[in-house]
Amino acid sequence: MSTLTEATLLPRKADLTTASNALARAGQTWFIVAATGQLIFAWYMAALYGLSALRGDWETWNKVMPRGWNAGDTVGNIAIFVHLLLALVVTLAGLAQLLPAVRRAAPSVHRWIGRVYIASAFGIAFGSMYLMWVRGAVGDFSQHLGSTFNAILLVLFAVIALRHARARNLALHRQWALRLFMVMNGVWFFRLGLLLWLMIHQQPVGFDPKTFTGPFLTFLVYAQTLLPLAALELYFRAQRSDVAARKWSAAAVIAVLALATAGGVVGATMGLWLPRL
Repeated sequence: MSTLTEATLLPRKADLTTASNALARAGQTWFIVAATGQLIFAWYMAALYGLSALRGDWETWNKVMPRGWNAGDTVGNIAIFVHLLLALVVTLAGLAQLLPAVRRAAPSVHRWIGRVYIASAFGIAFGSMYLMWVRGAVGDFSQHLGSTFNAILLVLFAVIALRHARARNLALHRQWALRLFMVMNGVWFFRLGLLLWLMIHQQPVGFDPKTFTGPFLTFLVYAQTLLPLAALELYFRAQRSDVAARKWSAAAVIAVLALATAGGVVGATMGLWLPRL
């Protein structure tokens, strides 16, 4: 009887292990693609905004960003400068926080980077609200609401991740830190989605490029937050599942998203970032 039970359970356990490995590889593949794209984005921000600021060439910002630098608007100019600086900080810090080697070899460094990351989340959230609702930004009311939703989740997830870290609930801290990472990169996801859409259609579809409004952009400003969070929740649930088919399904979905992310990175690099340098 025990031999029969072992003969039944061993193949099932092997299938579950194989599926778990496939899920882990899919997640690692997505992270490698995303990390590559984010490093390119960080280089672009440093090369365009950073170097032009060092030269005092503020007009370069206006060629890329509507109302990037306005003469006489001291508060607004400081706000946009800090916002861009924090965007560069969180891009690099977020990638460093997700490296297991950093957590294992230098836990104190991991904690300090985490503090900087969470503080920057508050700065980016409140800064974006000011720049959008007070200084003014492109897009319509529906897009501004979507960006506000992203900012609210930034603050909320940062607080929850910090609370679990202080309580030493490391498993929950990791999950909420990953949610924070996804929401933090909403603007980056927006750019990838937009450029992937343009690559597919070879022309603006579903929006007006002059006013930067339209149903597709309204959809995208919410998808930039909700789609990555949904994919992450799928990954978490598949990790906890003891059903191989669920792990395989999640691995397939994440593999497709990794491919889409790669397409968006190529589109944004070739169509948006490199031409502006």
